[in-house]
Amino acid sequence: MRALLAAASVALSDAPSPALDYAALADRIVRHAALQPGESVLLVTHPATFAPLVPHLRLALARAGAVDLGALQVLEPPEGTPPEALKAARERTRDALRARFANVDLVVMLPGAGPAHAEYAALTSLLGEGRRAIHFHWRGSGSAASAVALPGGALPAPEAMDAAYQRAVLRTDVTAVAAAQQRFEAALREGEIRVTTPLGTDLRFRVGDRPVNRQDGDASRARARQGRIHIDYDVEIPVGVVRVAPLEETVSGTIAFPPSTWNGQPVEGLRLAFEKGRVVSVTAASGREAVEAEMARGGEAARAFREFALGFNPELAVPADRSWIPYYGYGAGVVRLSLGDNGELGGAVRGAYFRWNFFADATVTVAGRRWVEDGRLTAP
Repeated sequence: MRALLAAASVALSDAPSPALDYAALADRIVRHAALQPGESVLLVTHPATFAPLVPHLRLALARAGAVDLGALQVLEPPEGTPPEALKAARERTRDALRARFANVDLVVMLPGAGPAHAEYAALTSLLGEGRRAIHFHWRGSGSAASAVALPGGALPAPEAMDAAYQRAVLRTDVTAVAAAQQRFEAALREGEIRVTTPLGTDLRFRVGDRPVNRQDGDASRARARQGRIHIDYDVEIPVGVVRVAPLEETVSGTIAFPPSTWNGQPVEGLRLAFEKGRVVSVTAASGREAVEAEMARGGEAARAFREFALGFNPELAVPADRSWIPYYGYGAGVVRLSLGDNGELGGAVRGAYFRWNFFADATVTVAGRRWVEDGRLTAP
């Protein structure tokens, strides 16, 4: 654990990235899959993203004794195509693919493929009972970018971001991360969780017996058979986050936001107050109308607490210059307090809305023991 925490202080470089090592990435992905001889694997690719990785992956699959089902390319329509022009076609594609690939063992979702694509949606809907997926959204997934600039900071160039993510895939001590995550899951069952920030966040909740998802890179059939919720079958590369939907009735307190964007508009000094998992008041120094507009558009789910997540990967820690949050907050000490539908996490909130909110300076205590202090993982 000490080595894991020490590594969390290492900054991610913004220097120009070297060429990606596709062969090494492919080998690591297949290692995470822990394939049994004869298991069938399908790749889902994007026409303009990470094409050089595909032949390396297929070769690695062959070496592992897997049945290579080839690569299925998602449809990326020409710019300006009306969404309604493709809706019916995507539904037909989705239904046909569900029937065709019902017995696939593993799906590997390469960068660029996302939930908006019929191919992606069809195959992820088949997960469970030992069937699983590996995906890594290096360039984002749908409308959600994979990285967030902190106030006053900026995102690195795409090449530097790729290099940072590659380092996380190839260098992370997965065993150490997994052990820390297991200890944290056990602690979550012991009592109340409290999250505070310098801006004034003070949120409390309990998780009870809710499922806890540990993204530790274990994409084996054996692990998938232990899954309880949808995301247990969807394994992220790189690894790092623990996710849970708290018991809704236990969520109370305040989330205080840094400068943020709601409904496409800047918002300053936003504070959301919660009682029994619901937003009961919205205050802001400026932009309150934009927050209310987004919540109105999002329906009841937009006023509900979705999930708590904590990152454990030291290779994805926030850089020393505090310019950006890498890969969806999977870095050591990063907290995510989300709003919206939490069905995939085993929660009770339903709707078509979700919003991820990241905090790089939070303090987290669990049953009175401090796990994060000012954005630094300090696990007991």
